[in-house]
Amino acid sequence: MTATISHPPTTEAVDRLSSLPLRLSLAPTGSAPALLDGAWWPHSRDLAAELPSLTAVVDPLWGRITRVTVNPAQWPVIPRKVPVPGHVVNVGWFREEQDPHELLLLSYHVGRWNLLVVPPRTAPDSAAWLMAAASDPRGMSTASRLMEEAERLRTLRDADRAVEAVWDFEGGHESRDSAAPPRAPAMTGTVPQQPRGR
Repeated sequence: MTATISHPPTTEAVDRLSSLPLRLSLAPTGSAPALLDGAWWPHSRDLAAELPSLTAVVDPLWGRITRVTVNPAQWPVIPRKVPVPGHVVNVGWFREEQDPHELLLLSYHVGRWNLLVVPPRTAPDSAAWLMAAASDPRGMSTASRLMEEAERLRTLRDADRAVEAVWDFEGGHESRDSAAPPRAPAMTGTVPQQPRGR
């Protein structure tokens, strides 16, 4: 197996990403265990630059995150260690054993949490659906299964939009059979009375 090991991100890259809002959705505290504990929608595929803002939020909720594992299919560069506020997170990777769309967070002696990783360039409506589905405490879908369902829904939505575009382009009328006579437009209102006696 191979993985790409990187140099630490530049301070400029970390500062730029840390100024962006964290896009994170978590299952309610104390909810029944599900396959996923929520979803994270990073702004880039730069794990070293993205992890500090994620751990800054989840450390107080779940305990200090000490280790993260990913699948290298979604992360082009995997650093071994990532400095985050107050400590360093060790990063590991599994190609076969871990869902490609999942991030595993481990807190020493506290627990483990699985987050769906929404790809950075996902459309906002699809990302919103994925984040809600992944943080549903009754959810029993894997990260990859949710990604497949989101793609299916996007395809259906695009097909509906294409039909609407044709409808609008044609003026909102159904296409007519060339052999059929044109329909007379419907009339509404009253017909004025002609004066009598003329």
